[in-house]
Amino acid sequence: MTNARVIAIEHVTLDGVYQAPARVDEDGRGGFKHGGWSTATDAPETTQGVISKYMREGWRLLVGQTTYEDLYEGWHVRQPEHPMTQALTKVQKLVASHDRAYQPAWDNSTLLEGEASDAVAKLKAQAGTPLIIFGSGVLVRSLMAKEIVDEFVLMIHPLVLGEGRRLFDEAPFAKFKLADQVKADTGVIVATYQLSSGGRQRA
Repeated sequence: MTNARVIAIEHVTLDGVYQAPARVDEDGRGGFKHGGWSTATDAPETTQGVISKYMREGWRLLVGQTTYEDLYEGWHVRQPEHPMTQALTKVQKLVASHDRAYQPAWDNSTLLEGEASDAVAKLKAQAGTPLIIFGSGVLVRSLMAKEIVDEFVLMIHPLVLGEGRRLFDEAPFAKFKLADQVKADTGVIVATYQLSSGGRQRA
């Protein structure tokens, strides 16, 4: 029996910032003023091609409430006929939220019970399709703290912001191997890193 893998797909800058890549008003926590930083170098054909590979192989979407609502608004509300919308609507969506009364609006959505990292650890211990995370930096960081993430697909943009929330701040020790890389003409590198055998153990 193969346990379910947890895979995080993230836009990051060269200095590791993941905060608010898509829109100016996406996430201003901490006074962040660089929202929408990914748009100048974004390479949708390259990045979506990599993401589509995971979606074709069977998957479940794991997201935090903020990212879930962004996806719902951006796809279901604004682009209801788009193939990506159809794929996101059909897939099983697991939503992490601190609001225990939160009611996800999208079909095939389930609110995780209890502490998100504990709930995901239980799902990971079972056989099943991979748990794919889009964005959801707070959730990803909580899963890293519990050593739950197996793979990162990092869309690395040729940009240094010098401030903002960084993906690997205070992350536990782990060793990964480069499993794949794709370079876009804009300078974006999509690098896939998988946890090495014994990757939680220091040499």
